[in-house]
Amino acid sequence: MGIRVAGVSKEFGTFRAVDNVSLDVETGSLVALLGPSGSGKSTLLRLIAGLEEIDTGRIWITGEETTSRSVQERQVGFVFQHFALFKHRTVRQNVGFGLELRGWKHEAIRRRVDELLELVQLQGFGNRYPSQLSGGQRQRVALARAMAVKPRVLLLDEPFSALDAKVRKELRGWLRNLHDEMHVTTVIVTHDQEEAMEVADRIVVMNHGKIEQIGSPAEIYDQPASPFVMSFVGAVNVLPPHVPLAAAERSGEDGQGGDLFIRPHDLELHRSPQSGSVPAVLCRLTHMGRDIQAELTLASGEVVVAQLPRERIDYRELKAGDALHITSRETRTFVPDFVI
Repeated sequence: MGIRVAGVSKEFGTFRAVDNVSLDVETGSLVALLGPSGSGKSTLLRLIAGLEEIDTGRIWITGEETTSRSVQERQVGFVFQHFALFKHRTVRQNVGFGLELRGWKHEAIRRRVDELLELVQLQGFGNRYPSQLSGGQRQRVALARAMAVKPRVLLLDEPFSALDAKVRKELRGWLRNLHDEMHVTTVIVTHDQEEAMEVADRIVVMNHGKIEQIGSPAEIYDQPASPFVMSFVGAVNVLPPHVPLAAAERSGEDGQGGDLFIRPHDLELHRSPQSGSVPAVLCRLTHMGRDIQAELTLASGEVVVAQLPRERIDYRELKAGDALHITSRETRTFVPDFVI
């Protein structure tokens, strides 16, 4: 097992940031800790790294218990959100810094740095300073520095959140390809659902210091374990149980009065009444590129959003104020005790 966390808790004053968490990360896998701000994901990562001391519980890395070991003894690579590069050191000096501290010889450092710069596609940038690099290039330098010492595990704390959307997208694909080549056990913290779905083998959804669900991206999206997971991972409409919106397929628990959870892409628009449809008034159409997003108000006053591929809707014939009818291909409910 790459990483094992057993019954770990951490409090800051009266606030319990991590609450009795247990987690196994398989060797060579890439796992995402996903959750909103304050869910405990970054604290859990720092506990694994040894940057915070645990209050209760135990931690193992590659089969060795590291609960009471120092950061250096745990042999982890850690990448921070804001790069944390040395401004007055070149790229080569930044990447090789950890090797210098470990007493590597100059020639061995040079070879290792050359190898890493090629791996992160920064050949020819070795003599530049961080201020001469783009944000994406600086983050790749930070990753190279973390991997220089050949860590047993790689821990990434929201590494792309300070970058713009286009660069984040590029780096997500780059990180996934890099992981497939290196096979280093990796844990990445993110609050970006799309990022977690794109890069991770498995996703750990956290909320209020606890784990809500662990699963593959498909399992997390298609089989959410709770209303929180369904609401946090992907867009969703939440409707009260009195809305008579039937579904071609009903999944989840028998709600018995619980709210209805419907993905926007599961809603269909119709000009005339259909079996199980409810009336709605079109408020706005938004062009999302390949998809069309429709915002509608139901007769009961609730607002829902439908998202449809352009080929499934004659959007040119629709305008705000049109009276329509909507149906759902799938509706999910949860038992009332877990409704949020």
